[in-house]
Amino acid sequence: MYEFLEYRVLDVMSRPAVTIVPSTSLREVEALFEAHDFNALPVVGDEGELVGIVSKLDLLRAFRFTDESLFPPYEEIMGRPAETVMRRRPETVRERTPLTRVLERMIETRHKSFPVVDEHHVIGMVAREDVLRGLRRAVAGEKPTTPI
Repeated sequence: MYEFLEYRVLDVMSRPAVTIVPSTSLREVEALFEAHDFNALPVVGDEGELVGIVSKLDLLRAFRFTDESLFPPYEEIMGRPAETVMRRRPETVRERTPLTRVLERMIETRHKSFPVVDEHHVIGMVAREDVLRGLRRAVAGEKPTTPI
């Protein structure tokens, strides 16, 4: 189990990240969630820089029932761009971040995944499933693939 202390994000993260742009329709976002079973998608700008993130919860928020909209217009909402629901300035991690720290942040924030960035560019994603995989590998005595 002590091997887990040596694991870093780069040992378990998914790369390259599947990203979207701010103008991606919510219909396309939903299709990507379905096709890949992702919990969140990083939103990138023209230079590949991280500008936001869209989670399944963010998508669901677009369908809130309000006094103004007792029956949210599904087709209209699904045609909206991702930038209308994305969270700006999402929490990120770096590829050398210890998995122990990622585990703590996931528990504290209740986020299911974090974009992995190098400077401001998205290079991958790390999700709860990735952290669990790292734990399983460490319990089995497997050392991380990258040196500390």
